[in-house]
Amino acid sequence: MNDRTTPWSWYRDPTVLAREEEAIFRPAWHYLGRLGEPGDVVPGWAGQVPVVLVKAEDGAERAFVNVCRHRGSILVEEQGSRKTLQCPYHAWTYDLDGSLRAAPRSEREDVDLTGVSLAPARLEGWGPFRFVNLDDEATPLAEVLGDIPRRIGDALDVDELVLHHRADWEVAANWKIACENFLECYHCAVAHPGFSGLVDVSPDNYELVTGDSHWSQFGQLRSRGDAELPIGQFHFIWPNTGINIFPGRPNLSIGPILPLAPDRTRRILDYFFASDATEEWVAEFLEFDNQVGREDARLVELVQRGAGSGVIPEGRLLPESERLVAGFQARVRAALEQ
Repeated sequence: MNDRTTPWSWYRDPTVLAREEEAIFRPAWHYLGRLGEPGDVVPGWAGQVPVVLVKAEDGAERAFVNVCRHRGSILVEEQGSRKTLQCPYHAWTYDLDGSLRAAPRSEREDVDLTGVSLAPARLEGWGPFRFVNLDDEATPLAEVLGDIPRRIGDALDVDELVLHHRADWEVAANWKIACENFLECYHCAVAHPGFSGLVDVSPDNYELVTGDSHWSQFGQLRSRGDAELPIGQFHFIWPNTGINIFPGRPNLSIGPILPLAPDRTRRILDYFFASDATEEWVAEFLEFDNQVGREDARLVELVQRGAGSGVIPEGRLLPESERLVAGFQARVRAALEQ
């Protein structure tokens, strides 16, 4: 393992972010969301490329680049139920199979738009979770996920979980800093007193598991009692999808860590709970989760301001406690040095 971090200049250099978009995000799988009923439409991002999931009236699920073929406007900005996709700019309208249905004035001006349709994106799923990829030759999603579905399936039936809500916020830090923070609990005893009071984060009992395209962490409740989930699971799927399952009652949150700028990141999490979860318990859970999130936001923003200041070239990594961070950084380095 390389005990030196990747260069800290990579946290602030816009040319590095442009290279990451091409080398890391374009060939990767990206979590978009869940499709429920026919007519459901879910917009999202594959790196900096807008994409949209749709479920047609016949139940067919598709993914498209979320860009109108007229002048390039984004088509869909919010989740919802639709029978068509209409551009907010000039009202070009597409059916849910991606074909162009109407383009105002095109017949009057004798414009041949035969064959014009939305650009498709590859769509695959696991349980209720849908992922897209812009590369038709990419490794199948199942191979990228590895044993994550089995490990989660041993604890939860993901198909029985109910989507509660989506959280969407931003932090003033590079996307890699946010990912690296997710990939270690070395900081938990210091920075997360509530979490560390619930979960045993000692190095002897907090398990780290490495894979080629995914990394996992497992933490046991300090007091198991009659908990349905005595062990928490925290999975990361290359390059930017995080999955959280806190110990206790059935819960799961999943979402991407999206680069907006070299020093700004968008976080999205879809929260799922058991169908019989009470609103009181969910409110308690979300307050606990939000507290951990606020603590993490402060940490990553401090790293951005420090490592991103440009004075010190790199840092050091501990060989065991930060080996998932090292694995992630090795993938980043390999992608950018190709």
